Amino acid sequence: MELRFGPAGIPLSAKDRSTEGGIRRVAELGLGCMELEFVRGVKMGESVARSIGKSAREKGIALSAHGPYFINLNAREAEKITASQERLLHAVRIASLCGARTVVFHAAFYMNDPPDKVYSVVKQNLQEVLNKLKLEQNKVWVRPEVTGKNTQFGTLPEVLRLSSETEGVAPCIDFAHWHARTRRFNSYGEFASILEQTENKLGRVALDNMHIHVSGIAYGEKGEIKHLNLKESDFDYVSLAKALKDFNVKGLVISESPNLEEDALLLQETYNSLG
Repeated sequence: MELRFGPAGIPLSAKDRSTEGGIRRVAELGLGCMELEFVRGVKMGESVARSIGKSAREKGIALSAHGPYFINLNAREAEKITASQERLLHAVRIASLCGARTVVFHAAFYMNDPPDKVYSVVKQNLQEVLNKLKLEQNKVWVRPEVTGKNTQFGTLPEVLRLSSETEGVAPCIDFAHWHARTRRFNSYGEFASILEQTENKLGRVALDNMHIHVSGIAYGEKGEIKHLNLKESDFDYVSLAKALKDFNVKGLVISESPNLEEDALLLQETYNSLG
């Protein structure tokens, strides 16, 4: 596997606004992957999912998926936890039929609880999901995302620890979110340190199977405010591309900028220009 670049969702320039139309447009643009956006819920049936998988295989496009936003594995009410687990399960099942290897999700909110307590609750509630997927022999990677706001579970150490302690879990490293959250981590050395931490915690295999989110980002004291296009932000995407190249990272890089495929192409061109 090499490093592939693509958009979070159907490219803006796709005339056919279906998922299959999006896959065709990604291929036309010379990009290598696309993230299916289930963020408002999974509104895709099994037969459509299989058809999407066939299209992606024919076009040579790698797929991943982003699970629903309405997931909080640290919810106060038991029924909200169960609903969150069911949403994640449904996303993984449909993603698997699409041939996607990964489902990314935002795991939880702290709800003013101590982070250590939240970690234990999230781990336990996620394990219940993973147990069901294992029984179904579902091999999709479930990836908690590094989140952008201080109120959200999902620091880099939390995501790496959860990945190291839980079979079937791998990180989604959103470099823009971590930059917004820390108001640091925006230089070659800092990007390299993230990749070193990942390898130290999870082994070289993690760098050979990465799922990365990148965008420009606006942020304040509480972290992420909104995503921006790369060239309209302070995010040092050139240094990130160099770090990814130097560490020979493999996997998928998903552009979450508002301009979607434009920044996916910019990242791909920047990366390829490094020789």
